Amino acid sequence: MACFVVPAAEAIIVTAAYVAAKKKEQKIEAPKLADGNKFAKAEAKITWSKRLSWLMSLLWGGVLLLAFEHFWHGEVVPFPPFLSAMATPEDTNAMLYEMSTVGVSMAVTVTAVWGVICAVAEAKVKKIRASLKKEEV
Repeated sequence: MACFVVPAAEAIIVTAAYVAAKKKEQKIEAPKLADGNKFAKAEAKITWSKRLSWLMSLLWGGVLLLAFEHFWHGEVVPFPPFLSAMATPEDTNAMLYEMSTVGVSMAVTVTAVWGVICAVAEAKVKKIRASLKKEEV
């Protein structure tokens, strides 16, 4: 019914965090590029904005697919109240139960998968850093 609303709320929060992280990183990088050296020595690292963009993509992709699927089955309608489950109080209770069980579990699962992705990426970056250090010596 409305299980996609919980990941959508998380996606909105992650998008706001992504924008804030991106602005902060740009403020940090701006002085480094101010001297005109566009090809400064690149560091092997994954920024927080990059990691958040992965989570944002996972969440928004899932939300859009689920919203389309619910629209296809008539559970989301293009007129108020937009969610067909909000038509009666009994349906609203079932919808809230689904959001609190299925929606939360989907959001937690996607976030956990993102955590694994970040851990694997960080491990690969550490290997790259180690190989770059060996080459410098």
